[in-house]
Amino acid sequence: MRRFWTVVLVSAPLAAQSPLSLKDAIRMGLEKHPAVEASKAGEAQAESRIRQARSGHLPKLNYAESYQRSNNPVFVFSSLLTQHQFTEQNFRIDTLNRPDALNNFQSQLTVDQPLYDAGQTRQAVRSANLMRSMAGETVRRTDIDVIMNITRAYYGAVLAAENLKVAEASVKSAQADLERAEAVRGAGMATDADVLSIRVHLASVREQQIRAANDVEVARAALNDALGVPLDTRFDLSTPLSPAQLAAPQLEQFEKEAVEARPEARQAALAGSLAETQAAAARSSLLPQVMFRGAFEADRQRFVTRGGANWFAGVSLRWNLFNGFADKARIEEAVAAERQARAQKQRAESGIRLQVRKAYLDLKAAQERLDVTAAAVAQAEESQRIIQNRYQNGLTTVTELLRSETALLAARTRRLAAIHDQRIAAATLLESTGTLNKDSDL
Repeated sequence: MRRFWTVVLVSAPLAAQSPLSLKDAIRMGLEKHPAVEASKAGEAQAESRIRQARSGHLPKLNYAESYQRSNNPVFVFSSLLTQHQFTEQNFRIDTLNRPDALNNFQSQLTVDQPLYDAGQTRQAVRSANLMRSMAGETVRRTDIDVIMNITRAYYGAVLAAENLKVAEASVKSAQADLERAEAVRGAGMATDADVLSIRVHLASVREQQIRAANDVEVARAALNDALGVPLDTRFDLSTPLSPAQLAAPQLEQFEKEAVEARPEARQAALAGSLAETQAAAARSSLLPQVMFRGAFEADRQRFVTRGGANWFAGVSLRWNLFNGFADKARIEEAVAAERQARAQKQRAESGIRLQVRKAYLDLKAAQERLDVTAAAVAQAEESQRIIQNRYQNGLTTVTELLRSETALLAARTRRLAAIHDQRIAAATLLESTGTLNKDSDL
């Protein structure tokens, strides 16, 4: 019974694992990762600023309610007029000079409509649209970063699992070598020193197996962190670690595509347009502005009775003739920001081309390593087979046997690392061009 429950408890976590391909992992990360949600919230804020800017074209409607009481002669005189309660008795000298205190409940409804604002609102809307576009590029940059991080973490977890398999195979091979050495010693063709040497080697590969198992747990936790899910979540990673089949890349084409498609390049271009718009807005502050204002007012001695109403409508022109050189300084600042944006755009393009070139060369080197490591593994496996047979027949030493085992382990490990690096290099090249997305063929 105890054995039965032991099997159940050990098997339960494995049964709970669900298969997860790389594409599914990327879709999950784009849905769950906090960085994606934060960037989308920033885009929503930018969208709200567009509506705020557009409100400059619309009228402003305000309502105000106030209560005042005073015996100030001017206040009493004007309040009686606006309340439509002025009579002949109010012209008496003593009443004019020393009136009784008077209440005034005032309700006022005003409307202000810009007729011409020298393009201020238009420039504000354009600036808000440009900032919304920049926020959209931030969302795309965040998506690319999340996809790249998930790709690295996913293949890192797969690599760790494959390295564990290699370590386990090395342990089995060392155990077989130990049995072989004991048999050879029994036949009188080897000494105890051979057996002890292989036992030391077996302990060494078991130590590597322990480290590899630990690396698997760490890599899986790192993948869960990249996905934005709890670190203890278990998945069965279904995308194998195999070389990517890629067409021969053209560096010039990738560089051109990167300068056009990278979020950073687009943001640099948008920043230049934003600086131009802000410079135009600064210059427009020197032009006149025309406003319409209308008002409806009701004044009463009591809150609802003994009162009158009046209205007002007018058009005003405001022209900023001198503002203490503040407008001039603002224009100079905007022009300097425009020059800065152009310089930053050139610097960004150069940096992007450098990143593309590095990613291209890394991918080229990784593809060349695939052929080298594949040949090395085949040669190491054949060498091990030959040396094992020779040792079993007493034709070689245990040193050669252990050397072949170590060489095979190293060759297999390098082969896995080469495949992993080629996969990551391919994704990095797409990342550097700004074309990496959830539908990319990784």
